[in-house]
Amino acid sequence: MQIRLTEMMEGAQQAEGLTVIIDVFRAFSMECYMFQQGADKITAVGNKEEAYALKLKNPEALLVGERNEIPLPGFDYGNSPTLIKRADLRKKAIIHTTSAGTQGIVSAVHAEEILTGSLVNAKAVAEYIKKKNPEKVTLVGMGVNGKTRAQEDWLCAQYLKSLIEGKAMDIGNRIEELKQTTGARFFDPARQNFGPEEDFYLCTNCDLFPFVIRAVQEETGYGMHCVKEW
Repeated sequence: MQIRLTEMMEGAQQAEGLTVIIDVFRAFSMECYMFQQGADKITAVGNKEEAYALKLKNPEALLVGERNEIPLPGFDYGNSPTLIKRADLRKKAIIHTTSAGTQGIVSAVHAEEILTGSLVNAKAVAEYIKKKNPEKVTLVGMGVNGKTRAQEDWLCAQYLKSLIEGKAMDIGNRIEELKQTTGARFFDPARQNFGPEEDFYLCTNCDLFPFVIRAVQEETGYGMHCVKEW
C-alpha cells in the first residue's frame, strides 16, 4: 500500500486512489456529530449558490455551513459541533458547504473512493483502509480555506498514517500544542458565538466514533454516507 500525504486544494485536485479529505476544524468533525444527532442524509456541495438552490428544491432540509468560519446568511446552523449537538436532527436532510472540507470533496475528481477525515473517527478510517487494502491512499489535509497549512489537518494525516502502519504516535501532546497554533482561535472571547471553545475539544476527541463517512457523487452534490460495517 502506497500512502501519500498532501495538502490543500491542489492536493485534493491531484489525489489518487482511496482518498481521505481531512478537515478537523471543523467540517468533517461536524458531519460526524450530525450523524450522531440522527441526521438522515448529508449532501456536501462546493458553493453556497448550490446550497441555496438545493434548499429551494428541498424546503425541509437544513442549511449548514460557513465562509471564513462565519455562518452564511439564511443558514440554519454554522459549522459548530457545539451548537449542532443541541439540535434534534432525527430524519433531517442536511445541505452542507464549508470553506475547505466540502471544497476538497468536490475537487477530488481523480480519486477512486473518497472518505472524510477527522480526529474524532480517525481509528475507524484507518481500520476501513486496512480492510480495503487499496494500492494507493492519499491523505489530504485541506488546511485554512484550502490555501495554507492547518496544523490540525496535517496532524490528522500523520496520525492516520501511523494507525494504518501500526506505529505508535503521541497524539495527546500534539493536540495540546494546537492550542497555541491553529486552535488558538477557539479561545478568543470575541469568537464564541460562532466558534466556541468547546468546539476545540469536540473536534480533538480522538477516535470517538466507530464509523466512516463515504462521499459518493450524486446528481445534486456529494451524498455523505455513514458506514458502520465493512
